[in-house]
Order: sequence, then structure tokens, then C-alpha cells
Amino acid sequence: MENIRVLIIEDEPKVANFIKIGLEENKFMAEIAYDGLIGKRMALVDKYDLIILDINLPHINGFELCSIIRKANIKVPVLMLTALGTTDDVVAGFDSGADDYLVKPFEFRELLVRIKALLKRSVSYNNITLNVIKIADLEIDTDAKTVKRGEHKIDVTAKEYFLLEYLARNEGKVISRAEIAEKIWEITFDTGSNVIDVYINFLRKKIDKDFEPKLIHTVVGMGYVLKIEE
Repeated sequence: MENIRVLIIEDEPKVANFIKIGLEENKFMAEIAYDGLIGKRMALVDKYDLIILDINLPHINGFELCSIIRKANIKVPVLMLTALGTTDDVVAGFDSGADDYLVKPFEFRELLVRIKALLKRSVSYNNITLNVIKIADLEIDTDAKTVKRGEHKIDVTAKEYFLLEYLARNEGKVISRAEIAEKIWEITFDTGSNVIDVYINFLRKKIDKDFEPKLIHTVVGMGYVLKIEE
């Protein structure tokens, strides 16, 4: 389950940390939001493979937040985790767009089974996101190896394409020059070479120069990141 990103939206620190530790022990990557507003921002801005969502949250409750996520056309599986276990609560959870519902208290191994089942059921969604990566109006078709912004097709070289795809698959993550050299050029990074900076500039001219929002950003002293600026 490496590289599977899970967002835990839970206002009880002990519960949130218990889930996070258990997920990381099982090779997931887990992040925590301790209230509904922070959870909303993270869910709408970043890409996750699964969201674990409590109902009784400060600022925005879980039902409302799940509805917001679905209205934003985000198809990520949502597992509601709550102390509210009545039939009405369960129905309300599913009506708001949740995919599964687990009542507290629970054993972590049951949570893990539910998570794995949800991820398997979302294979068709994951295949879509793997075949066409969409960030703002940028579309990368990984089958046809084509790039568009809006309705404008953008011609890129093979190296430009693979660099762009790698940045897009790691949306929001700062990628160092050393990692780019290893993954795209399959070489050890030469600190005296500016080839990566040159290719980043090539991409910026094609992807960002005539479009908004700008997507490719420099993080001084660290590398590059492809993301939608808040």
C-alpha cells in the first residue's frame, strides 16, 4: 500500500494519531486535519486516495463536508468514522456521499479491512486518474502521451512530457533536482549542470506562460512543485 495517501479528518487527537500510526505501520501515507475547515481545504486542494471522516467536527460537520467534497466532483472513497451509530445517522452518511461507515469504538484491523475493500472498489476511478491526470485546466493523457490546457493542445518533447507527468503525479510535493535526475534522466545529479532548470523553463513557457493559474513553482533551495496556488 505504498504511496497511498489517506486524509484523516478527526478532531480527537488520540483517535487521529492512533489511526495515523496504524496506517503508517501498514505503509500508507497519512495526514490529519483536526477540524472541518482544515479538512475541507486539504480535501479540495490536495489529492488523496481515501478520506477517513468523523461526523462531529468543529466548524463544518462530516455530513456537510462530505457533501462539499462530492459537489466538487471529487470521487475519492470516503469512510465515515463516528460514535453516531443509529440507522438515521448511517443513512444520512450515505446520503451525503460516504462510501462506508464504521462506528466507534473499533479495532484497527477492522478499519484496515474496510480501507482495503474501499480501495479495491475504487479501482475503476483510480484507473481513470492514472490514464488522464487533471490539475486545474491541465490534462495529461498518459496513454496517448498528450498534453492540453483547456482546449489548447501543447506540443512537448519526450523528456518534457515525462518531466511534466512526474511532477503532476506528485502534485503538491516538492521534487528535488536529484530526484528528477534519477527518475527522469536515470543519472546521478550533477550539481554543476543546469539541464533540469533548462527543461523546467521549457515547460513553463509551454504550460504556464499564456495560461492561468500558474502551475509550476520553484521552491528555492529545494526543487520544484506542480500545484494550484491557493
